[in-house]
Amino acid sequence: MAARQSVTQEVTAWRPRVPGVTEVFHARFTGYAYPMHVHDAWTLLIVDDGAVRYDLDRHEHGTPADTVTLLPPHVPHNGSPATADGFRKRVVYLDGTLLGDDLIGAAVDGPDLRDPLLRQRVGLLHSALARPGDELEAESRLALIGERLRGLLRPRLAVREPADPSLAGALRELLDERVADGLALEEAARLLHAHPAHLVRAFSGAYGIAPHQYLMSRRVGRARRLLLDGVPPGETATATGFYDQAHLTRHFRKLVGVPPGRYRDSARYVS
Repeated sequence: MAARQSVTQEVTAWRPRVPGVTEVFHARFTGYAYPMHVHDAWTLLIVDDGAVRYDLDRHEHGTPADTVTLLPPHVPHNGSPATADGFRKRVVYLDGTLLGDDLIGAAVDGPDLRDPLLRQRVGLLHSALARPGDELEAESRLALIGERLRGLLRPRLAVREPADPSLAGALRELLDERVADGLALEEAARLLHAHPAHLVRAFSGAYGIAPHQYLMSRRVGRARRLLLDGVPPGETATATGFYDQAHLTRHFRKLVGVPPGRYRDSARYVS
């Protein structure tokens, strides 16, 4: 009988007092794979040990140690260790003030950026973010990172055709408006004047993720922020649209790698 692969799940998360940063997330994982999901923020990722393989917009990618990975908001992706030893990563989630939506297409086309200066700057940013009181340094480093990212992405814009509005986009807007309240497929079909099955096919075809997976991703994203604010998992579940704490725990563990209580306990609180 083959030996069972050990599972490691170590996480630390916090929200620093730095404008533009919604969360800092450090993790060490082995034997765990993220399913397809989305974030409502830009994901700026570096891998310190091992490597991650992931799919973005139906294309496979990897993250060697000299690479900075930039995943755009609302674009489905997954992730798993590229080797049996797993990976150790550092992530900064950024709101839309640093990078505009006009850069999403360019990031989808090439999310893995091999740029030694950018890699160095992201590492220094994490060092500053880990030190309460050094917020000005972190803001300064983040400003330089934003400038570098825009310089790398904007030359690609001229060769990418703009996306046309679609039924899938209209459904995504509805889901974004109803993250906590939820949206029944029949209601969405009525509002958008489309057959329910056609809606699901259109959304899955456009974004590579089913509508319910997208909604759960958005709910888990909101739950992460509340947990970092110290809100108990039970209250977080109610506030973010989950049926109960067990419902939250099931989806949170699937998308983050640890249950919400452990995630909240791992948080570093910045006074």
